[in-house]
Order: sequence, then C-alpha cells, then structure tokens
Amino acid sequence: MSEQKTFIQQEHEGRPLIITGLSGAGISSVLKVLEDFHYEVFDNFPPTLIKDLLERTEPHHTNIGANIAIGIDTRTRGFSPDSILDTVQSLKARLVYIKCDDNVLQKRFTETRRRHPMAQQKSLLYGIKTEKEMMASLSDAADFIIDTSETSIHDLRHILEGFFISKPEKNMAVTLMSFGFRRGIPKEADILMDVRFLKNPHWDKTLKPLTGMDKKVGEYIKQDKAFDEFLENFKKLLSPLLPLYAHEGKSYLTVAVGCTGGKHRSVFTIETLKTWFEKQDINVYVEHRDIPK
Repeated sequence: MSEQKTFIQQEHEGRPLIITGLSGAGISSVLKVLEDFHYEVFDNFPPTLIKDLLERTEPHHTNIGANIAIGIDTRTRGFSPDSILDTVQSLKARLVYIKCDDNVLQKRFTETRRRHPMAQQKSLLYGIKTEKEMMASLSDAADFIIDTSETSIHDLRHILEGFFISKPEKNMAVTLMSFGFRRGIPKEADILMDVRFLKNPHWDKTLKPLTGMDKKVGEYIKQDKAFDEFLENFKKLLSPLLPLYAHEGKSYLTVAVGCTGGKHRSVFTIETLKTWFEKQDINVYVEHRDIPK
C-alpha cells in the first residue's frame, strides 16, 4: 500500500528526491526502480554534501536536481533526522519515506541473517523500534509514504511510476537478434524462434556469400510459401506479449531468431520484424550476432 500527501504533484516535478525510511523496508529496491526510470541514483550519500552534489551535477537537466534520487538511512555518515529535514527544506526536495510492519522487518532480517544497524548488542525488535522512533519526524514530514509490507517488486514499480513519472513509458526497449544455432543459443534471449524450416539460401552458390540484408537473399526467402504465414503468426504471438512484459516491469526484451549459420534466414526475418516494430513506435535495436562486424 502507499500513502500520498495532499498536494498538486505537478508542482513537485523537477525536484530531487530524498529517499529514506526504515532499514530493511526496501530503500535499495526503490533506488533500483528509479534508476530504471532514468534517475541518477546516489545511495548512502552524506547529507552535508548533497547541496554541492546538485550544484556540481552536469547541467543536462532543465532544473538543478531534476531526475536525481538520493538514498539516506541510519547507516549514512552524518545521519540525523534534523539534518535531513533541513536539507529537504533548503533544496525544496521531495521526501519519500519507506516503511514496513515490524513483523515483516523481523522476518526479513532473520531470513537474511543481517544485523539491524540500531540493534547493536540488543535484540532485533529493539533495533527496529528504536529506529522507528528516531525516524518519526521524517515520516511525519514525508511527501510520499510507501509501505512495502505486502508489496511485490512489480507493485513497487507501478507505485513509483504513478508518483514520479509524469508520462509513464509505454514501450520497453526491444532488441532483435539473429544468430546461428551452430554457435549456440544466446543466453540473453527472452523469446527465441527457430526458422530453420525455411528454404536455405546457403545452398545457392550465388547467395551463399551474401547475407539476409541483401535484397536477393530476401527475395529468395520470401518465395518460400511458409515465410509469410509464419511471420504473421509470429507477430500475432508477440503483439499481446509485449504489454504483458512491460506491465511486469521489464524495461527491455530480447527477441532472438536463429537459423543454422545465423547469416541468411534469421537475419532477413529480424530485418523484417524491425520494420514492423518501428511502425508501432517501439524502441528497437538490431544485432546480427554471427555476421562479422
């Protein structure tokens, strides 16, 4: 679940984020998601140096501090709630507080066998309660409060996207890769298709030295009656899957198409798919793995 203070969100756009909260509640996970959203992320950055950091940051943003997220918790050198509040106020930053139920925090620390930073020589529960009391003023002052007690990483991503991305990314980055099975299947492939059923240009002496990017090879492959039907069915398979992958928080997807040598059939198929993806306004990158650069 998440809680949001009553204010107009647009007024807070372009301001740095200060991410703080309870140890074990998921501050690092929040920072990783924000990094996927193209934020510059700094974890455990000393509060006394934040102002200098923002002033020295490369001026590639419209506003100083825009798209910057800084994680600060009780492990951070020079940490104190008062200093964090002063920093937030002076920089007009947005304060994000990450919290979690005591029982869930106990379970997380127990499962990972990590020592709570506030426990010292005392019990885990003592450390959790002590830290919560110490952080109360930050919780009260937070612009955004996110409770991760029952939140999956996918839910967390959707919450953060709703809060901090004014125009959520509709499309993931898709890499289209051709390859040859004789050199092995690419480990990075999310979706893999085998096109060795198509007629092979390799056995035509005039086409053998060419690649699937050559017009003559493409014409040869398209003469195979199986090609058009296969391509249409493959596109029908991909169309509903892309938004589902995006919904699950996947920011990039690799679709690999293989033939025997990775030079003709797979290359032409990838080039044809590239045109189809581009027409749908999807960010596409093409890699022909087994064609010499």
